[in-house]
Amino acid sequence: MASAASNIPGPARHDSQGIPMHAPGRRLTTATNPHKHIHPVPEKSHVGPDIEAYKAAHSDTVGPHSDAWWAQQARDNLTWIKDFSIVRTGGFPSAEELKEDNPNPPSTLPITWFPDGALNACYNCVDRHAFKNPDLTAIIYEADEPGEHQYITYGMLLNEVCRVANVLKDMGVKKGDTVTIYLPMTWQAAAAFLACARIGAIHSAVFAGFSAESLRDRILDCGSTVLITADEGRRGGRSVATKVIADQALKECGDANPVKHVLVLSRTGSKTVAEQHFTPGRDVWWHEAVSNVPSYCPPEVMNSEDGLFILYTSGSTGKPKGILHTTGGYLLGALLTVKYVFDVHPGDKFACMADIGWITGHTYIIYGPLSLGTTTTFFESTPVYPSPSRYWETVSKHGLTQFYSSPTAVRLLRKLGHQHVQDHDLSSLRVLGSVGEPINPEAWNWFNEHVGKGECAIVDTFWQTETGSIIVTPLPGAIETKPGSATVPFFGIETEIVDSMSGKSLEGDNIEGVLCIKKPWPSIARTIWGDHKRFVDTYLRPYPGYYFTGDGAGRDEHGYIWIKGRVDDVINVSGHRMSTAEVESALLLHNGVAETAVIGTSDEMTGQAVNAFVTMKPEFSYDSAIEPALIKELVLQVRKIIGPFAAPKRIFIVTDLPKTRSGKIIRRILRKIVAGEGDQLGDLSSVAEPEVVDVIKQKVADSMSA
Repeated sequence: MASAASNIPGPARHDSQGIPMHAPGRRLTTATNPHKHIHPVPEKSHVGPDIEAYKAAHSDTVGPHSDAWWAQQARDNLTWIKDFSIVRTGGFPSAEELKEDNPNPPSTLPITWFPDGALNACYNCVDRHAFKNPDLTAIIYEADEPGEHQYITYGMLLNEVCRVANVLKDMGVKKGDTVTIYLPMTWQAAAAFLACARIGAIHSAVFAGFSAESLRDRILDCGSTVLITADEGRRGGRSVATKVIADQALKECGDANPVKHVLVLSRTGSKTVAEQHFTPGRDVWWHEAVSNVPSYCPPEVMNSEDGLFILYTSGSTGKPKGILHTTGGYLLGALLTVKYVFDVHPGDKFACMADIGWITGHTYIIYGPLSLGTTTTFFESTPVYPSPSRYWETVSKHGLTQFYSSPTAVRLLRKLGHQHVQDHDLSSLRVLGSVGEPINPEAWNWFNEHVGKGECAIVDTFWQTETGSIIVTPLPGAIETKPGSATVPFFGIETEIVDSMSGKSLEGDNIEGVLCIKKPWPSIARTIWGDHKRFVDTYLRPYPGYYFTGDGAGRDEHGYIWIKGRVDDVINVSGHRMSTAEVESALLLHNGVAETAVIGTSDEMTGQAVNAFVTMKPEFSYDSAIEPALIKELVLQVRKIIGPFAAPKRIFIVTDLPKTRSGKIIRRILRKIVAGEGDQLGDLSSVAEPEVVDVIKQKVADSMSA
């Protein structure tokens, strides 16, 4: 652990509710700090020693004078093939610009960063570090089975990336083409991402827990000619039929299937896959292909605004959105947030325990740590395999210095008991991070006490697929923290709490509204693949002049930001976002389902859980005795259509749903009933048939007590 700072401040401060504010970097004795929640700042923190230092640094990154700061950061931290002369263009459109009759609509007013500069993301992540120190560990690969780990150096990574890049070129992939990546958490996934970036191809990574149908839809939407996958995956001691799922997806693409080549990584050496799920002429083994190509591939010259990757995320409709990130701005945002939010220094070993199929894995497993030239971690297993000590054994074995995980994982491990933590040497840790949803104070305090031993900075980070990198977060060394608060904006971010009805900015403290951002930042997404109008309508039109995050938020008396959760029809389960419409669409594919309403409700372990109300078609008759089997069938259907993580926690089969006279389903009533607030439904005069509500209340009560 970092040693204590020399200055000893006064008694711990509290907010208006008596919640202790934690000052990372300042150790208090038990006598002066009865809460014992103050923990030290790493001695070599990049920002500090207090919030005033943060405010001074932040002021340089916003406003009309900030271009000089961003230009300096871009030149100091990235290697440019062609220097830029323009720092940024464009902004968030005003109400006038958003008018339908505007001759210059927002689609003609693009946001750009360093638009006349050129660079290559792969070169910045691999080559320049390999040339400087080829033996430096780039990736710690902690395989599913304990004891099976590898250290991949920057020199080894460069060799593999170049070979995969040459394989892709032999398959006809050119600059601007898309490549779909459907891989488990093996270190070769980094090589696949970076090989695409090296030759200028846009990669579209699909979480390997998604179903064949979800993979199919994403392949068709972006038109990939190459799919990179594996024979099988490994997770929690079990094999996952990755290639079988990929084959089914390609089959379901039908005549529209754009994929001509499939590059298959041999993760488990499955003989079944080799013999029964391998198509000669289309499928090529990774290890065979890379052995037959040169070991060097020159990096493509990419404009800063050229596409780097597409990542699909859920929205308030059933169709996933292909979020497009570009090269220069995204890479700078990834690098700077790793450096400052996690206080990374040379020699550190950074660990993000997410999956590369989500934005967290893109930014904080691959692009952020590698562009900074630090050591990153690929963790293939689960927090509880083969025991709940697995995370802490990994930290101790590899001497990890930063540890970034989800509140869901922390809550699970807290529930299983701190005895699984206490026998492991975690003294290498300096910074603990939380991502995916606000972390509840109980989990925060357990994380701090039992993992950080009261001596680690804890960063509760807020960001999204669309933001590319962290936008609200504490900074170790500068920001006193409150459990549950994301605290302050990162560099370049100007937050605004806006009244959800009027769209007007809410001034002062102790206010609550929706969270918006005033000005573009480098890593903001540029568009939705093939649908820029949807991008404008989703993020820019709701509150003209702002980027709308889709989240409610409050600002307390210290100016700290508290994220309140989604205000649209999006559910966040264990950090995995999905729209209610997606789940509803999957349920409606059952031949007996007439209507459905899906809601998200609070869940102790996963943050939110999926709950579904379903009505059956009149002609679909079934015996009530088999209702449990029917519910199981519906759950399995959602798992098949979307993936296991989307499976409803509860499905209630009801005779009707509460609706307005115009036929709109009133979901707030369903949310309150499931939350146990059925006696607080308020005015039901808008409900067409109020008696339906009582029937649903009884159904839910019976189900909960069963």
